Amino acid sequence: MAEIHFMTQEGLDNLRKELADALAQRPVISAAIAEAREKGDLSENAEYDAAREAQGLLELKIAKLKDLVANAKVIDESMVSTDKVQMANKVKVQNLSNNQVMEFTIVGETEADFAHGKMAATTPIAKALMGHAKGETVEAQVPQGVIKFKILDISI
Repeated sequence: MAEIHFMTQEGLDNLRKELADALAQRPVISAAIAEAREKGDLSENAEYDAAREAQGLLELKIAKLKDLVANAKVIDESMVSTDKVQMANKVKVQNLSNNQVMEFTIVGETEADFAHGKMAATTPIAKALMGHAKGETVEAQVPQGVIKFKILDISI
């Protein structure tokens, strides 16, 4: 059974665009292979080997993207509550050990991009926050130890 990949509509749209871009690269790589093949002896042709390797990597990427798109489950943001932390929520928390305030959206693994404020639901911090309400203090077990967070706000 295929694994379901939860994501936002924006995440699915981005995956579809990435898949279309990858599919558009097929003819380019095929042309590079054909050009390298025309240069003669394939056993000592580095260009041919490089083009074949690029083709293999591209096909692997395409297969992965097709799987992600086919098994995507879009989160209906109109059904997302802000009573307790869940997928697709924007969460504002305060790290109680250093008083740093962080804000991020909890997303599926395929959309995670911490530099852009998107944290995967599978991370220790997101897991610890899930199901808790604004004002609650939660503990997250991270590789460096336990960190306490206070949930300051939950929004969409």
